[in-house]
Amino acid sequence: MIVAAACTGAAVACSVPPGFAADALTNSPAISTPEPGAPMAGPVEQTWNWHVQNTDIVQYHPDFPAAYSGPNSMDSASEVAETVSLDLFAGVRLWRGAEAHADLLMWQGFGLSKTLGIEGFPNGEAFRLGTWPPNVNLARLFIRQTIGLGGETEKVEDDQLHLAGVQDSRHLTITVGKMSAKDMFDNNAYANDARTQFLNWALMANEAWDYPADSLGYMTGLAAELHLPPWVARYGLFQMPDVANGVGQDKNYLNAWGMVTELERRFAINGHPGAARFLAYLNRAHMGSFQEALDLPVRPADITLTRAYRYKYGFGLNLEQEIVKNVGLFSRLGWNDGQTESWVFADVDRTASLGLSVKGEAWQRPDDTVGLAGVINGLSQVHREFFAAGGTGILAGDGALNYGLEKILETYYDFKVWRTVHVALDYQYVVDPSYNRDRGPVSVFGARLHWEL
Repeated sequence: MIVAAACTGAAVACSVPPGFAADALTNSPAISTPEPGAPMAGPVEQTWNWHVQNTDIVQYHPDFPAAYSGPNSMDSASEVAETVSLDLFAGVRLWRGAEAHADLLMWQGFGLSKTLGIEGFPNGEAFRLGTWPPNVNLARLFIRQTIGLGGETEKVEDDQLHLAGVQDSRHLTITVGKMSAKDMFDNNAYANDARTQFLNWALMANEAWDYPADSLGYMTGLAAELHLPPWVARYGLFQMPDVANGVGQDKNYLNAWGMVTELERRFAINGHPGAARFLAYLNRAHMGSFQEALDLPVRPADITLTRAYRYKYGFGLNLEQEIVKNVGLFSRLGWNDGQTESWVFADVDRTASLGLSVKGEAWQRPDDTVGLAGVINGLSQVHREFFAAGGTGILAGDGALNYGLEKILETYYDFKVWRTVHVALDYQYVVDPSYNRDRGPVSVFGARLHWEL
């Protein structure tokens, strides 16, 4: 799936669904010129809007060493893969404080090796549900109600998932419908959106958070956000897929759900904005147990034979800080219990990332961005033993395992070509892909074209 957002966040292997980078610290848009439907006098308050985006990504990896390969291994022979996404967004104001939004998504293509073999997968626009002919899906359809609680007023930007308007700085927002959990949770100003920033899944979202989603990265649910600056508290309750990385929903709603909470604190250091976000989640789904799969005599280990309704929980920390003007530092840390199979996102139980994002004003290219980041992913002990016994997960499964931490380095340069048309060049270096010292390292070269209206 992608690494996949009513988002500031994008594709899941699920991957993270394509996301949208938020204004640093507020996760709300900046002031912009109103689109059709906005009144000409008084406060800018759109009655409707529409937007279009297109992102095309091509990636290539040369041959790399591999002692062996399994059912979920990346192909060690050189290959090229491409993905295309096209979204039509539409929004309408329903009543005071209420908006309805829809996102019609067309996608085509596959990730390298059909999006297998690397946990921090190098293309956040690559769905595990790939397709050669173009396919269409109603990715989002939700209603958002904002209730003012006083304080100073602030302007809301017109963008792909917001109508321009004015709201109280202290407010409660409730969103109901089909969306991405990444639309509200685990956002970061510098590493959030594969369409405009880093491409790697692990730099779009916390991979230790097995966030509720279908194979395309979206799911029906409810989310509430309480803004009491400088604090923001969030809560979400979402449905779960009926099979790992599946499209269909589990209809046993009392036993299949994903809950997530997040507490955000905004601050400034010497006038430079920053934010810290602490996330906790609890999932319940029809998941298998690694230990039970190992206890069975079946080899390769088969997790599907142990499935029952079980819990999975974890925590995440998300940091961002502007160091000097146009230079931002970011990091994510993540941990989960690592006892039950990964159900939605990636086979990651421990993760850490650190990166730097620089705007191009210093070299007279203010709309360009250069980024550099590193990622380390790891597994719990029982999860390692499961893969060593030949088990397979969402992305990993080489038939055997000589365990090592998966280590990733990514750098990119995104430059403005014309108005909202951007082209990016990207390079990623992966050591011990899917935790296997017997495979790799892998170099991945990529190029991205993105435009939006």
